[in-house]
Amino acid sequence: MDDECAIMVGIMPELPEVETVRRGLKPFILNKKIVQVKPELGKCFQGDVKDIEGATVTEIRRYGKALVIDLDNGKSMLIHLRMTGQLIWRGEEEFAAGHPSKNFTDALPNKQTRVEFVFQDGKLFFNDQRKFGFVKILATGEVEDDKFITSLAKEPWAMTTGELYKKCQQHGRSPIKAVLLDQKIIAGLGNIYADESLFYAKVHPAVKAGDLAENQVAEILEGARKVMQAAIDSGGSTMATYIRPDGTTGDYLEKFAQVFRREGQKCNRCGTVIEKTRCAGRGTHYCPTCQKVPVEGAERA
Repeated sequence: MDDECAIMVGIMPELPEVETVRRGLKPFILNKKIVQVKPELGKCFQGDVKDIEGATVTEIRRYGKALVIDLDNGKSMLIHLRMTGQLIWRGEEEFAAGHPSKNFTDALPNKQTRVEFVFQDGKLFFNDQRKFGFVKILATGEVEDDKFITSLAKEPWAMTTGELYKKCQQHGRSPIKAVLLDQKIIAGLGNIYADESLFYAKVHPAVKAGDLAENQVAEILEGARKVMQAAIDSGGSTMATYIRPDGTTGDYLEKFAQVFRREGQKCNRCGTVIEKTRCAGRGTHYCPTCQKVPVEGAERA
């Protein structure tokens, strides 16, 4: 792997990145037996290693930003990377995904390794610097009843315009950016894709959700689907973070991002300089011409 894979970019994994992890891990662990599990003491590993040692991986699923690894003995592993989690495969080939750090290329295990999964032909390391992520063992039949899973709303592809419009009306006083970031309202959008979806729809992030017309909500939802699918197709948005099995990295921001991290650059749609502000407690990017600032606009950074 190239040294650039260790660059710190500080972006929390979003749905397209987690989907990239799911697809990338599949060829390495699907139909492979877990020989041994070595967890660190603490909350990062929840369960009994005896429930998964000797079991074979049968499927890898995704719910929002969480992964579920199903096993042939009726058990599953619910994995969430949170802010600083990583999944790193080491064998004849290598795969690394998650929060960027030198762990991608360092010897493993190390002081950030929370769980080590030993397979017959390699090892999978769950690393997490801040210990916010977790691996939880539970019965496969109980996955969809888990508190974390049941709290998730529908993803953009499964949600209708009417459903999202109703939720916007229910949270009418909140900025639309805050509504899009709420995983209990719509699942999978993080800071990057909220900004990109709103730019697509020509809606300012600080507009009150209740002030939006249904056709505007339709545009936001369509934008969410398109920008997230583009990110999935290109391998994830955080270029220095998500590494494909062939060693290449996701290139969404470089090729497709219209506003995110483009402050000071010209809008590709109208030529106005992209600006950065604060909205819903997050750094937010927008075009002041394409996305008109509401009267109660966000304060500039």
